Amino acid sequence: MTLPETQSVQLHLDGDVLHLNFNRAEARNAMNAQVLGDLTTVFDALRSREEIRAVVLRGNGGHFCAGGDIKDFARLRVHPEAPDVDPVALFNRQFGHMLQRVNEAPQATVAVIEGAVLGGGFGLACVVDVGITRRDASFGMPETGLGILPAQIAPFVVGRIGLSQARRLGVCGARFDGEEALRLGLVHFVEPDDEFLDARLAEVLRQIRRCAPRANTETKRIMLAVGQRDLGAILDDAAAKFSVAMRGPEAAEGTRAFIEKRLPGWAGQ
Repeated sequence: MTLPETQSVQLHLDGDVLHLNFNRAEARNAMNAQVLGDLTTVFDALRSREEIRAVVLRGNGGHFCAGGDIKDFARLRVHPEAPDVDPVALFNRQFGHMLQRVNEAPQATVAVIEGAVLGGGFGLACVVDVGITRRDASFGMPETGLGILPAQIAPFVVGRIGLSQARRLGVCGARFDGEEALRLGLVHFVEPDDEFLDARLAEVLRQIRRCAPRANTETKRIMLAVGQRDLGAILDDAAAKFSVAMRGPEAAEGTRAFIEKRLPGWAGQ
């Protein structure tokens, strides 16, 4: 796979796992226009890259992501609006577009979370399949305390932890640690330090590799349709996908491996 050219994120392909590291440590990996563009480009490319089984998102310098870069918004605010274009709204909407791309990625996605997890970074934590955090990470939705709105992340926060808790976080702007993030269902594992964090990541990746790639992709698509389409239509589509899977090469290999008491071929990659 030829990786896209990026400036603000580092990409490293380790076999069938793509490691994506935010590389603005001096700004606690706050997302500016370049970061948004790079993330969107990468996840657009991943939509057709079935050889990539998982994507791991992490931040350099001890922080996951401190949200949107306020300097970018301030710069846009002072520029006169074009007759038919609001640059602030356009830039803000790019956050949502990026979050949709990550949310709908056909690969398994994992966030390894440390330090600041705020605003847009909080939103990213809500759209990955697996969240692993250090206990001392700092989560929060600080937007309303700045007089602005968590406009693009709010729907994903509601989808992740439910409306009641999302409303509380939205109107209070409180900070909380990894243990509370686990209690809320925002993340799935909380670890005391980097050694345990890395060990947990290795175990999660091992589990992902144990699952068939196409089966994982289609399972995600069925789950993401819940609440977006009529339930009967979802189940009809799921039955059709199940039939295709049963007749496909993954089911044939999985069945043979079970009978022969061995791991399937995809698990050994």
